[in-house]
Amino acid sequence: MIENTPTTLDFSESKINQDLTPADKIQFFRDMARIRRFEQTALKFYNKGMMGGFLHLYIGQESIAAGTLGLCKENDHAITAYRCHGHALSMGMDMNSCMAELYGKATGAAKGKGGSMHLFDPSKNFWGGHGIVAGQTPLGLGLAYGVKYQELEGCCLCYLGDGAINQGAFHESLNIAALFELPVIYIIENNGYSMGTSQNRSSAYKNCLAQRAEAYDMDWDLVNGEDLYEVRAKTHIAMERARKESKPTVLEIATYRYYGHSVADANAKKYRTPEEIEEYKTYHDPIRLWRRRLIEEAVFTDAEADAIDKEAKAEADQSAVFAEQSPPPTVESIFEDVYWEVDNNTESGNTGRHFFND
Repeated sequence: MIENTPTTLDFSESKINQDLTPADKIQFFRDMARIRRFEQTALKFYNKGMMGGFLHLYIGQESIAAGTLGLCKENDHAITAYRCHGHALSMGMDMNSCMAELYGKATGAAKGKGGSMHLFDPSKNFWGGHGIVAGQTPLGLGLAYGVKYQELEGCCLCYLGDGAINQGAFHESLNIAALFELPVIYIIENNGYSMGTSQNRSSAYKNCLAQRAEAYDMDWDLVNGEDLYEVRAKTHIAMERARKESKPTVLEIATYRYYGHSVADANAKKYRTPEEIEEYKTYHDPIRLWRRRLIEEAVFTDAEADAIDKEAKAEADQSAVFAEQSPPPTVESIFEDVYWEVDNNTESGNTGRHFFND
């Protein structure tokens, strides 16, 4: 069980949060409600046998995607692991293409060839969705390298779970990020259990996981993931460090998933007690806490919040209808979208000489 970071600071007073308008704050509530409703709808139809493959739900972690990705600007990029639906929606992908991809349909974001773990939209600077544990960490490094190489003021937010921090690719990425001074922020979404083993039993650490960054002379911080204001305030510091100084950061954000590692995780209530899960739902739910905060600030009313949630549910339900009515990929399309050069009929694609001359 992961403890949320205690704090006496009011992060609503930070500059990045003081600039928020009531409409901005309501939009964060809408963003989180849309993620939650999308995931609930996906779970419903997955259990009905409408989807194949795995399904890793983001329910309980919505404030991280909404809070961090809401800070992105034109030259900022994002890449994540297989629990990617929340990030995709927060980066502006529409529910229809996301749900259709879960269904494996041709109208999906990856034309039905990727499924739940591989949502992509390069036009929105969102680069997936990756099924290999920590496989996205060197790719995030490459995105940050590209930003620096092009002399752009931007950064890459690279997300990973607490189970990925022991993978060699992650440590190799930290080493290069520090050596080359690359504008990447590694965000550990620490839900405490990796695939099903508690942090204390799976990882060796002194005070926290992010502290490993000290071995690479890299800045790091801990973040309470249930407080959207804190998520924004601390992520903004790291992003400005990346944009202005081209320096990397490791952020560890304490969070909690209400369901198993994936829907196939049959032991989700064995390595965690049902009472623990209910405690988080009752006292630490990020959407419930943000809703209460906005009501206290007189930003909206209970009735207005209910209306927003109802809209999100209707949108999610409609996306399932769209997905079900969409056609599957054709057999012939299996040879498409393998190499860009082949699809676009370039000389390299026609000759097979991608890198070398005669």
